[in-house]
Amino acid sequence: MSSMFGRLRRIWAPKTSERSTAGQPSTRRPEKPRHNLFEAAAAYVSACAEDDQDQIDEAATWVSPEALSFGVTELACRAVIALARERDESPQTVARTLLGLPAV
Repeated sequence: MSSMFGRLRRIWAPKTSERSTAGQPSTRRPEKPRHNLFEAAAAYVSACAEDDQDQIDEAATWVSPEALSFGVTELACRAVIALARERDESPQTVARTLLGLPAV
């Protein structure tokens, strides 16, 4: 007997839920585009370079502060490595030069 009720429940449940929402406007909010930490870091750093405070503020809301910090650090590492290869210098030399520090 219980299996008969189980079958009826499976058959009836989708139709009931379809009827309850049919013809009603959606109450779901439109989803905000999701950004990953690397997109946020790229937007944040490029906005800082261009001194665009509005874009800095927006990019900072895309991910948690910890994730943004990680993304900015990863971007900095990759940029220093790319410049070091391009200049045929060590990453330490490039990093110190970019920051205006004396060579060691």
